[in-house]
Amino acid sequence: DPVTVADLKVNELIIQRINEKYNDVDWGILSEENVKLAIVNPRVNSDWTWVIDPLDGTRDFVQCTDDYAMHIALNYKQRPYIGVVLIPAKDEIWISDGENTWCEKSDGSRIHPKSSKFENLNNMVLVTSKNHGNKTLKQLIQRINFSDVINMGSIGCKLTSILRGESDIYICLSLPDKSSPKDWDLAAPEAILKAAGGSITDLDNQELIYGKNNFEQGGIIVATREKSTHKKICLEIKKIIEKYEIYPV
Repeated sequence: DPVTVADLKVNELIIQRINEKYNDVDWGILSEENVKLAIVNPRVNSDWTWVIDPLDGTRDFVQCTDDYAMHIALNYKQRPYIGVVLIPAKDEIWISDGENTWCEKSDGSRIHPKSSKFENLNNMVLVTSKNHGNKTLKQLIQRINFSDVINMGSIGCKLTSILRGESDIYICLSLPDKSSPKDWDLAAPEAILKAAGGSITDLDNQELIYGKNNFEQGGIIVATREKSTHKKICLEIKKIIEKYEIYPV
């Protein structure tokens, strides 16, 4: 993935402000740019860890599209607790305090998450990756026959599209030995989705675990707006994958 001056400057600013504001707190900081620069925080797996992506969707930023975001999450014991997703092009900052999710705009107005209308896959609008797709995921999408498919950049942009009611489900499928989303791609978006009543899991409805050695979130990841129907949706997707032998599950 490309790295721009913006990635590095925003990364430096966020970490500097965290350290200034909370100079008496001993917690870890995991940042995409620090990992790329081989800057290791010895407390990256502490109970409380900031997980930062200063510019999620760098390719979209370079291409001058609207599909890039800034992610900041505070994880507690390897699970997202507080999350912030800033989408500059939309003048939106989505915030989760661990219990509630809301969106603020620069004029002081607020956007509140919308509920999903659909429980059946064929009636759902899928939002999926514009820059990291693969033939296996395309085959799965064709077999499911969604109502519509939206291709988008940043995962933060994708999951906030679910909260706005523009889409209903997000699927990420990573092939073995290929690139996968990392902790900093998913922590903040997960925090805001879950506090809004949604769910993001692997295909077996198991929660994502953060802080692994490679920081990767591989396999198949599914995100939906309604936790009450999420398990059922994952099971339907798994049955389709098994029926057509699309992916080893």
